Amino acid sequence: MSFGMSVINIHTVFDLLAASLSLLATYLAHNLRLREASPMALGNLNTGYGVALIAGAVIGGYGLGSANLIVSGIPGVGRSIVGALAGATLMIEVYKKSRGIVGSTGVVFVAGFTTTVVVGRIGCLLSGLEDQTYGIPTGLAWGWDFGDGVLRHPVQLYESIAMALFLTGTGLALAVRSPILLRNGFYMMVGFYAAQRFIWEFLKPYVSDVSAYGSK
Repeated sequence: MSFGMSVINIHTVFDLLAASLSLLATYLAHNLRLREASPMALGNLNTGYGVALIAGAVIGGYGLGSANLIVSGIPGVGRSIVGALAGATLMIEVYKKSRGIVGSTGVVFVAGFTTTVVVGRIGCLLSGLEDQTYGIPTGLAWGWDFGDGVLRHPVQLYESIAMALFLTGTGLALAVRSPILLRNGFYMMVGFYAAQRFIWEFLKPYVSDVSAYGSK
């Protein structure tokens, strides 16, 4: 399979789509299932919490993304979902500590973040080699041609599917207001996201493999 679309255009389209659907997923999860069930629903979190969340996501996302490019010898500003998640989590924990807030406050964002990954990774997939997120060559039937005539593992699609499955499970758990999800949903999401990312890392080329597979 092969697509020849502008990296900037396709990323812009899917970034906007991911953001829009993420907000919708957060709104629906909050208003339909979490408003009364969770003591840490959006209505109980103030502006400072939102500022900490956004600042952490931006700093972590662009910081780690750009650092990855520098390490790979590629000029430019990068973005990282892992960095955004880590940065937001760290800033929120610092904010909670300063305010004396205990317990998890992240369950309301589980559906939104997961939706962002599901949609955003499709944008990465369609952006070709320049996106620097492709997998190693494969002989499997679903190998993806990112523009150089080589069939590679579509690891972005693997990640999108994995998180779509998690999103489905989350939706079912929200439907019955699962106490386990309400208490530990955010940690479950982080654990699942980290585990599936760890698996796909074995299917990605790295700096040492540039001569054979291209840049990271």
